[in-house]
Amino acid sequence: MSSETAKIVFLDGFALNPGDLSWEGLQSLGDCTIHDRTPSEEIIRRAKDAEIVLTNKVPFSRERLFALGKLKYIGVTATGYNVVDVEAAREQDIVVTNVPIYGTRSVAQMVFAHLLNLSLHVGEHAQSVRKGRWTESPDWCYWDFPLIELDGLTMGIVGLGRIGRATAELAHAFGMKVLATSRSGKQVPDFISLVPREELFRESDVVSLHCPLTPETENLVDQRQLALMKPTSFLINTSRGPLIDESAVAEALNEGRLAGAGLDVLSQEPPAADNPLLHARNCQITPHIAWATRSSRGRLLATSVENVAAFLAGKPQNVVS
Repeated sequence: MSSETAKIVFLDGFALNPGDLSWEGLQSLGDCTIHDRTPSEEIIRRAKDAEIVLTNKVPFSRERLFALGKLKYIGVTATGYNVVDVEAAREQDIVVTNVPIYGTRSVAQMVFAHLLNLSLHVGEHAQSVRKGRWTESPDWCYWDFPLIELDGLTMGIVGLGRIGRATAELAHAFGMKVLATSRSGKQVPDFISLVPREELFRESDVVSLHCPLTPETENLVDQRQLALMKPTSFLINTSRGPLIDESAVAEALNEGRLAGAGLDVLSQEPPAADNPLLHARNCQITPHIAWATRSSRGRLLATSVENVAAFLAGKPQNVVS
């Protein structure tokens, strides 16, 4: 396929590039149309003449794929590609690619943003100062929550891929003992102890999730796993929302069986107003932004462009179909 004639449509480009990055690299590869967002009723109309489609969260079911007769390539601008029915794409000879590496350090950084917030309550204390509490205080300092030092505590990491390892390195730098579970069988640094999952949940002061969402890991953190955890421990999830049973976690937080949670992902995004975690005790939630540093998004966009260019050159890369 010639890049001069290739029709390229990006269906939901806003999250990747709200205006602080350049689309020039992608636009140079063909007749390119970029939509900020695409509602479900507009997907077929906008993609019907495209040979190349890029998507982050816009889903491509079997029905949609078979309705798009000109489609030859789907570039998923993320690592996870469950938004595409890959088997149906394969049947239609549609190449599907993803971006396997782009946000490792940014996501690991968010793990510790949540952990430091849970252990020191920086935001809440800063807000109290802004409201005049310190000005009116009879003492030269005050704190409203227990202040927790991380040195000497145990970090348990479920899933030791790139992000899990980067998180382990940060934990080690903070003086934490590091436990992990891993199915890869790869050699790990000396400061990481591989243990069974039940031991990890039982012994850890902080449990951080870094595994993919599969039928085996869905609701991995359920009532049974929560019952193993110390009532003083924290749960961090920057991976996939459905890894946790949200009702069970909210209940554990509200009953004091779990000290706190830092979550960047939920099972439904945006969440329903009745999600029990939104009002659970000491549950700090960020709107799925661990990946969204400018550096991380820049790498994601660059690789997405390289994926399209490689496909046009007849040498597709990062193929998942």
